[in-house]
Amino acid sequence: MSQQLIEAVKRASETWKKGFNTQDAALCAAQYEANAPMLARPFGEFVGTEAIQAFWQNLMDQGYSDVEYTSPEFKVLDDKSVLLTTAWKMNKAHGVVHKEIWVLQDDGTAKLADDEFEVLG
Repeated sequence: MSQQLIEAVKRASETWKKGFNTQDAALCAAQYEANAPMLARPFGEFVGTEAIQAFWQNLMDQGYSDVEYTSPEFKVLDDKSVLLTTAWKMNKAHGVVHKEIWVLQDDGTAKLADDEFEVLG
């Protein structure tokens, strides 16, 4: 089961990155659970898909694109949850994902239940 879980998380993470890199904030937000918190340092905390979508749209409107996870590590937490950590880079910034908690949904997809990342430069 853990390999299937990790594969579901990898697919969902790739979908999120595709959304960001094609400037589709709605697709990014759709990868989060409805009331998920997202702590984006130094910007603040955004809760729920509407606030999260607005955050990503604002970044996209400022010309941010081409996100890449450079060192992803996946840790199975239980039979439905995976922790993803990684460094990341994009065209105008770089940083670290401290915590992405992906949770397997009833339909077999994974969604972000908690997201915490930091811009380092």
